[in-house]
Amino acid sequence: MSEKTFTLQVAGLKRELPLCSVSDKLDIAAFIMFSDVELTVACAKELLAKAPDFDVLITAESKGIPLAYEMARQSGKNYLLARKSVKVYMTDPIEVAVQSITTKGAQRLYIDRAYEKEMAGKRVLIVDDVISTGESLHALEKLVEAAHGEIVGRAAVLAEGDARARKDIIFLEPLPLFFHN
Repeated sequence: MSEKTFTLQVAGLKRELPLCSVSDKLDIAAFIMFSDVELTVACAKELLAKAPDFDVLITAESKGIPLAYEMARQSGKNYLLARKSVKVYMTDPIEVAVQSITTKGAQRLYIDRAYEKEMAGKRVLIVDDVISTGESLHALEKLVEAAHGEIVGRAAVLAEGDARARKDIIFLEPLPLFFHN
């Protein structure tokens, strides 16, 4: 590891992640799957091998999208997307609040009420790129519950910081936090 990057080995691949400051005392390694098709395909394959049986996937906009899409493509199952704003096509959207370590300020996540038909009584796998504080995960859980889905698993490529000690998530590799004075 150099001063400005962290070397990550995941799904048989090696990547240099830039360190980004989130406060005066904390840096995180920026894990971005966008435009890294090789990494996305490999991680999706490994997560599917560890995942329980499911009927549908759900992720939050936006960094989880490539992973959820690829897991859906490989498994032949559909994926759903929790949006960060209400879209004109949404009828009677379901809304929850979320606070993420990588986003300043509180956010909201929304799903269209029509997703109830796709989740009600179905086995739902929640997917994200990184689980850190668990806030995004909790918001997705609340959305799935509001749509009457059965959560069968929570999966991510990386578990950051204390999340790696959680027993209720499936992940491929731990990701440290970088504290400094």
